[in-house]
Amino acid sequence: MHGAGIGPRDLVVDVGAGTGALTAALLDGGARVIAVELHPRRAHDLRLRFSHSDVVVVQVDASDLRLPRRPFKVVANPPFGIASALLRRLLGPGSRLQTADVVLPAWAARRWASPAAPGASRWRPTFTAAVKLRLPADAFRPPAPAPTAVLRLERRSARVGAPNAPPAPPRSEVDGVDVDAAPVGAFRRLRAEQVEVEGQHRASDAQQHRVAR
Repeated sequence: MHGAGIGPRDLVVDVGAGTGALTAALLDGGARVIAVELHPRRAHDLRLRFSHSDVVVVQVDASDLRLPRRPFKVVANPPFGIASALLRRLLGPGSRLQTADVVLPAWAARRWASPAAPGASRWRPTFTAAVKLRLPADAFRPPAPAPTAVLRLERRSARVGAPNAPPAPPRSEVDGVDVDAAPVGAFRRLRAEQVEVEGQHRASDAQQHRVAR
């Protein structure tokens, strides 16, 4: 969390939320969180733990995650097997990603930070990538099986309308609240303000891709 640049009311996607250690720290910093967790029991426990917080728990494979349509940040310790697919999605055309701090095997972090990163010619005009921090094995429970590092992705310009920034999405109205339009998807209301998140993945009838604006 240190140095991630998360501020109050930032929309943050916590990929591989697990038991909620990062989710709790993000909330303490004032962020609104989309906690992504595939394991049914852990997803259920996350819903119970954060039922009265600005958290939406999404039970979905992180490599198939539909991204928010508003600018967002990522703090993630994803399963290493889906890390490359996740990074490609975060760096894909139309992504509204502002910054991401993603825990990876050290060799993978070095690869994505290098000029030979997958698809670098496509996304490097918009994003930078660098190895931010190397982590010891005992920073994890259980200890990591291999050396790990944090890869930092950052949009070169986060200002809408500036060069390399994504265009502002169209506007529409849902339940009397002006929200960003997105493909037809599921909704959840948190408090009085809303923002739509693209996608149709559901964890349960009551759990939807919905976060407070």
